[in-house]
This record gives sequence, structure tokens and C-alpha cells, in this order.
Amino acid sequence: MVSSKIPALTPEGNLSRYLQDIRKFPMLEQNEEYMLAKRWREHDDTDAAHTLVTSHLRLVAKIAMGYRGYGLPVSELISEGNVGMMQAVKRFDPEKGFRLATYAMWWIRASIQEYILHSWSLVKMGTTAAQKKLFFNLRKLKGQMSAIDEGDLSPEQVTHIADTLKVSENDVVQMNRRLAGPDNSLNAPLRIDGDGEWQDWLVDETESQEVQFAESEELTKRRALLEDALQTLNERERHILQERRLKDNPTTLEDLSHIYDISRERVRQIEVRAFEKLQKAIKNAAIEQKLASS
Repeated sequence: MVSSKIPALTPEGNLSRYLQDIRKFPMLEQNEEYMLAKRWREHDDTDAAHTLVTSHLRLVAKIAMGYRGYGLPVSELISEGNVGMMQAVKRFDPEKGFRLATYAMWWIRASIQEYILHSWSLVKMGTTAAQKKLFFNLRKLKGQMSAIDEGDLSPEQVTHIADTLKVSENDVVQMNRRLAGPDNSLNAPLRIDGDGEWQDWLVDETESQEVQFAESEELTKRRALLEDALQTLNERERHILQERRLKDNPTTLEDLSHIYDISRERVRQIEVRAFEKLQKAIKNAAIEQKLASS
């Protein structure tokens, strides 16, 4: 969209210089932001889109700095965050009533996290939502508990982290060991004088094609039920529910109360009501599908 006009930070570039450069772009007042977003959305005005992106480069850099503990160059994290920022501008609807920064934070984090997950070896990372949540929060919780050594966590620390993140204690132990352990090549020889490799001893634990197909079909049906059920909610209910229940890192009640100019308790009530409506809609749809197929 406007990537060619955005200041670039190369791996060998100077971070301080880049941060100075992006400070040259002015912050936008709410009305300015609204008018620029309208120009981009209604007239494909790339200059307006460029201004929206560059005015938020400091936000991208701030978020990217929070992911420095994963052993990846800050330049690459910022670059991926900028991609997320451009995606946010592309999809931003100024008529919703909230600021671009609030909307863009999700896209920036998602882009950076996806890059980090792809950069880490598959043997170190899981793919479920719970494992991703554990991956991105384990270091922070260990830091809060002063558990900075590379050894195993104490039973008390494991219990605390598991309770906080709503995952099993075994998941905490395994993830901590994966993050602390080095990568080893599967092509490494079993013995110095032998011909065999470690990969020769690996057991294929994947499900059969029939099982995989059945699980894929079931997942597709569940997603379709969820999408249909979400349409039974009004726009505010749907947005609050998605922000609170369908994200790995839920938006706080405080942030949502600012977006809609209502109290935190009112946001919580809307969330609960929307969830109950969603459950009812999914249940009814599932019953109808069952009756139709019988």
C-alpha cells in the first residue's frame, strides 16, 4: 500500500537513528485521523493512508520492543509490526467511533507474533491457542517471579503460572524446557562412529488421513456454526465478545469502556449477555443440523 514510503530499519541499521526519524511524523488529532481515514476508505487516497501509517510508527516500535526477549532482531520485529499497521489502516472503519491506535494494536501484535512463531523451530513451539498464549506469557511471568535461571521451575512457580494462564502444569514444564533448551539437528549421528541418525528413530505419531479428514470436517462445521451464531448479535455485542472471548490476549474491560464510553461493569454485562446469546444460537443451530441429517 505505502510500504515504499515508510522509513526502513535494516538489520545493520541504527535503531536510535530510526526512532529519531519516525518522531518527525506528527501525531494526529481525532478529527484529522477521521478525515484521513475517510479519504483513504472512500477515495483510495494513498497519501492519506501513508499519513495514517507513519503517524503510528512510534506505536509499532513500542509494541515491537516488548518482544525483544525472543532472540530476533528488533529491526525485523519492527518491520513485521509495520506490515500489521498497514493491514490495520487498510481495514480501519472510522465510522465505528474508536481511534485507529486501539484498532491497530491487535494487527501489530498479531503480525509480530506470527513472525516469531514462524521463526522458532516447530519442535520448540506448539500450535494450539493455549500453547501460543503460554509461549508469549511465560517469560513475563517468570520475570515477575524472579525465576530468571535456565533450570526447571519450582513446583510452586509451575502451579502459579498454570493457574494464571489456565493451562496444565505439564504444559508449563514442557514449554519452559523447550524455551531453555538448544535446537539439535535431527540429522546428527547417533554415535561418532555410526551411520544412523536421530531422525531414524522418530516415530510417526500423526493421525491417519481418515482421522485428519474427519477432524477437519468437524472443525469446519464448528467454525460455520460460530460464524452464523455471531451474526445473531448486534455490532457492539459482537465486537465486545470477540475482543473479550475470542482473542489470545483479550482486550481489557477498561479499554472497551473507553471505546464505547460506558462503564466497565456495563461492558462486562454486555459480554455475558452476548456469550449467552451465542451459546443459545449455536445450540439451536446444532440441533437443527442434527434433525436435518437424521
